[in-house]
Amino acid sequence: MTPSPQPTEPPALIEIGGQPAYRWEDRLKGDEYVGSNGRLRVRPRLTVARWPGNIDIATRVCGHLMDNVVRHAKLFPDRMVPIRLICPSRHGELIIEVDDALPEFPGFDEIVAQGTDGYPPVTGLWWIAHAKGRLAWDLLRSDDGEVIGKTVQAVFPPSP
Repeated sequence: MTPSPQPTEPPALIEIGGQPAYRWEDRLKGDEYVGSNGRLRVRPRLTVARWPGNIDIATRVCGHLMDNVVRHAKLFPDRMVPIRLICPSRHGELIIEVDDALPEFPGFDEIVAQGTDGYPPVTGLWWIAHAKGRLAWDLLRSDDGEVIGKTVQAVFPPSP
């Protein structure tokens, strides 16, 4: 199967305006355990945040996003994987962000489309579509404007 070409512009990330109701960030060692370590750290944070969505799926996606940095992207020189959890409002969406040092997202369109055509999931990021979430990414820039990687963002709605 030939991979489709990269989109010319990455999908826009959700902008977070003002002071969010909850924000947590950390950096985890980028090794084969980063996904399981991420899940162990994220679950209690989402419980403390009282996010009203599906914590199990959100925790699972965090683990997959972090694993993907080690398996498919590129680690920063410090070999750490930055992660952020943001709840802009008390009863609204959850935004999960993970950064890596690869300024491309190969296969993004296929990942976003997976599971929507009746075929079984291809990757762990299928959970985002399953939970009615959205996946986006954008270039990550230094304070000087130099491209240093990308931010991958998963946005989940609260449970009904």
